[in-house]
Amino acid sequence: MRLAFVCPRLHEPGTVGGAETLIYHLALDAVALGHEVEFLTTCAKSHFTWENELPEGLFVRDGMRVRRFPVNTDRDVDTFLQLQGEICNGRTLSSEAEDAWLRNSVNADALISYLTDHAAAIDRVIAGPYLFGLVAAAARAVPDKMLLVPCLHDEPFARVGRIREMFESVRGFLFNTEPERQLAHRLFSLAPRVDAIVAMGIEPFSVDPGAFAKRTGITGDYVIYSGRREPLKGTPILVDYLDCFRERTGRDVKLVMTGSGPVDVPATLAPHFHDLGFVSEQEKREVMAGAIAFCHPSVNESLSIVILEAWLAGTPALVHAKGEVLRWQCESSRGGLWFANYPEFESMLLYLLDHREVAARLAEQGRAYTVAQYAPDAVRARFGKALAL
Repeated sequence: MRLAFVCPRLHEPGTVGGAETLIYHLALDAVALGHEVEFLTTCAKSHFTWENELPEGLFVRDGMRVRRFPVNTDRDVDTFLQLQGEICNGRTLSSEAEDAWLRNSVNADALISYLTDHAAAIDRVIAGPYLFGLVAAAARAVPDKMLLVPCLHDEPFARVGRIREMFESVRGFLFNTEPERQLAHRLFSLAPRVDAIVAMGIEPFSVDPGAFAKRTGITGDYVIYSGRREPLKGTPILVDYLDCFRERTGRDVKLVMTGSGPVDVPATLAPHFHDLGFVSEQEKREVMAGAIAFCHPSVNESLSIVILEAWLAGTPALVHAKGEVLRWQCESSRGGLWFANYPEFESMLLYLLDHREVAARLAEQGRAYTVAQYAPDAVRARFGKALAL
């Protein structure tokens, strides 16, 4: 088959994002399955500025053609933020206002023109995540060929009328988890031809849990978080909770982060906070392996890839109980614990610190679950079946 993948950013060094990682890995799976793949993306690198930092044009990588197109420079960011704020506050927008919100989101008209001009030669278009004007435009251009990788969360944006129209118009979906799939069917009237749970394959690996301490000199117990640092990911909660934990319990537990985005750390935690920024995959795995827990405080996830990686690295998860998918991952795997408030966070972290054998067993169970459910061959088989529908 001839497949086109559409994603606002390309997964590559310096680009942090689960959706970008997921969609690029699906493209790699498509290449491995013998399909002809073209990956359409933008010249943006930063998800904060969306500036055209990278050169446009065609290049070949990992057996696929990659085409970069410039992000539209005429977007009115103030209008977009105003309308986005109204959506977040629960206001129902008019159709015209919804159109303005999408029009001033991240778009790339040149990409959509290319997709439209070549639609006849493309069998399927795999695009995501849902919350971008670019993805909505691609769905309008080729709804009958579109398989949406929504990365859906239970959030106000999912209740926008134009978003509902997109979900109800496309050929089908490649969901990450059963809770995400159930949420989509609760929110929208769906009768898709493709209604598959595919997710992302991860190769099992082994890593020395002492390598990070040997390399950096950072010893003792620490909690790790990897990914984007922003309120929507819950990182301010993690910072506040760990600062409070140290003060209340007197336990010397550090906080280590990898990834991108600013972190506002109080003076009392600053000496015990290590921001590693972007690191290599091997370094990330080493940091994970040495941690007492991988803490993911987000409530808006469709699949946590980093939790799967932490389990493979031998580390249990500690997640926010209101994150339906993250809690589902921990319950399904028996690979982690969860908290709904600070007292529960303190109790769970103390339990992991004081019951190392239980923490190790949780990690082992998480690893076994990841190997069984997210082995590349298993994911590839699910993806191949979905493409054939």
